[in-house]
Amino acid sequence: MYGKNGTKMAVAHLNLEAVTATISEPQVLPWYAVRVRSRSETSVAAYLRNQGLEAFLPTYEDTRRWSDRLRRVELPLFPGYLFCRFNALERLPILKVPGVIHVVGVGRQPVPINDEEIAAVQMIVRSGLPRQPWPYLQVGQRVRVESGALSGLEGVLLSLKGEHRVVVSVTLLQRSVSLEIDVSWVRPICFPVSAAICPLSRPVNA
Repeated sequence: MYGKNGTKMAVAHLNLEAVTATISEPQVLPWYAVRVRSRSETSVAAYLRNQGLEAFLPTYEDTRRWSDRLRRVELPLFPGYLFCRFNALERLPILKVPGVIHVVGVGRQPVPINDEEIAAVQMIVRSGLPRQPWPYLQVGQRVRVESGALSGLEGVLLSLKGEHRVVVSVTLLQRSVSLEIDVSWVRPICFPVSAAICPLSRPVNA
């Protein structure tokens, strides 16, 4: 049994452990979209990384004609934007970076990007599959990829020129990215109200 002093010491010890655990937990900063001048995306992203910040500039490859030849070039998936983790209260140094216009938000208040949307775009980039910018979509059949490198990715299923694509959107920017997909990899996402009419036992045919 603990005496009176022993009880106090035990409580104090537990409180100290709780405080220490709280302090030791790393703070995960939110993602923000940074608006930059045209063709400054790469240089701004490099500058932010050199300052120790986590910057994410999703890109894709495209073919451009240069005089008498074709050349493969790497271009931003979201022209004029990149993503960066930081404390919104300490954004002044970011706003002073050459090429930065502003942090996307409402009025003067920055609005963080949904973590799941950033994770979806990162998964697309890591997959190495062909991708391209796409008009922003709000409606369509929502599906989940269940096979391959993109397993777990959610997006909207479309059909274009005989090819199937999954479109992932960044709501705040109202921009989207499309990715070629094998339709046999995806299944419709069923919500409680539609589960009875949304079977998961067969591929989506769109």
